[in-house]
Amino acid sequence: MGNCFAAKIKAESPPPSGSNSGADGKDASVSGSVGSSVPPTPRSEGEILQSPNLKSFSFADLRNATRNFRPDSVLGEGGFGCVFKGWIDEHTFTAARPGTGLVIAVKKLNQDGFQGHKEWLAEIDYLGRLHHPNLVKLIGYCVEDEHRMLVYEFMPRGSLENHLFRRGSYFQPLSWDLRLKVALGAAKGLAFLHGAETQVIYRDFKTANILLDSNYTAKLSDFGLAKDGPSGNKSHVSTRVMGTYGYAAPEYLATGHLTAKSDVYSFGVVLLEMLTGRRAVDKNRPAGEHNLVEWARPLISSKRKSLRAFDARLQGQLPLPAAHKAAALALRCVSLDPRSRPSMRAVVSHLQSLQSPLQSPHLPSHLPPSPARYPRPSASPLRT
Repeated sequence: MGNCFAAKIKAESPPPSGSNSGADGKDASVSGSVGSSVPPTPRSEGEILQSPNLKSFSFADLRNATRNFRPDSVLGEGGFGCVFKGWIDEHTFTAARPGTGLVIAVKKLNQDGFQGHKEWLAEIDYLGRLHHPNLVKLIGYCVEDEHRMLVYEFMPRGSLENHLFRRGSYFQPLSWDLRLKVALGAAKGLAFLHGAETQVIYRDFKTANILLDSNYTAKLSDFGLAKDGPSGNKSHVSTRVMGTYGYAAPEYLATGHLTAKSDVYSFGVVLLEMLTGRRAVDKNRPAGEHNLVEWARPLISSKRKSLRAFDARLQGQLPLPAAHKAAALALRCVSLDPRSRPSMRAVVSHLQSLQSPLQSPHLPSHLPPSPARYPRPSASPLRT
């Protein structure tokens, strides 16, 4: 994994001028609970230490749990820094011998990286307060001297990005049933955030941030860019433009106006990736095929042409009526007019309707759990 230097840049641009006026309805909450209203970031480190849901680890705890952050325990890297595999006692939370106790994933902030203390605080704040089956569980954190770390539940099957785009015996193509299961789980996670007591806009929804447990349950991770939604009679939040090329909604790129419909656009891009087996942005493709949305839109709009768009690895198992409906949903989500996009609650309902009452996504039992390679940036970051 090299020196684990963060390869992702989350560049910022000044927020465009303009008022935040108008009304913006919130989606109703789906199953799950939220402990309290969620401010953008904690006001102080003292507030973090009082959180009843999180364990405060010492640097020595995590150094021992990860075997001194050994290179062979690296799960992946991203804008925050490296992610290491470790083991702790499930009762005392002290370091345990490798292969025993509770498996954890430890994010270690790279002081020279592209994300910093602000993103670290946001991650603690949101995941320390929000709990849902489709959000990754934050167990605790470490703040000691210059060290900043986050401790999560271990997700043995790694990221959706790896399963869609990596090749090898550990990354067999996901079946249609599993893709639908993952899409539905991720949609439920977003719907929960949008329906929280204080709406949360995820702002960095992409395949690299969707992690899978041993049963292919999708869980959203990396809340460093999450933002509170508009309040009162405001229709949007004006922010610096941050995220990843190919996934960010066009109106957000143009104006810096952030709404829950920005997340819906990103979900549509991910759904297209799952349907086509193509990345959101791929400069290695022929001219005219670099941007997935632009390439897929005219094909999927036609049932006759849409067969050319679907992932060839699904050949023979693709239920065409359901696939066409999923493709039509993806197109609605990536509509250029945010008002034409469905709410995530509606997306959940639509995806649930595509599942047969007898459908039970089976796991490829002949494969061992895939190595949990945690996300690498999957596209160029936003630049101004």
